[in-house]
Amino acid sequence: MDYVMIYNRIATIRTERGISRKDLADKVNVNYQTIGFIERGDYSPSLELAFDIAAALSVDIATVFSDKPFTPLFGKGDNDESA
Repeated sequence: MDYVMIYNRIATIRTERGISRKDLADKVNVNYQTIGFIERGDYSPSLELAFDIAAALSVDIATVFSDKPFTPLFGKGDNDESA
């Protein structure tokens, strides 16, 4: 069986919403270190945990997780048409 890398935006969304790892972990009933492992890609969550994390962040699961790398949310001026 091939291993599929799961990419995520947990840290970005969590930070944007002012939620600590511990607060998110408490909402989904896991240890705060588990959230860190998932954020760094050291651990892939179960499908149930992935849905719980998305719900706790109030976003769709596809906003948080993907099997392909996410493009940056903010470019380095690439789309800036005001110049």
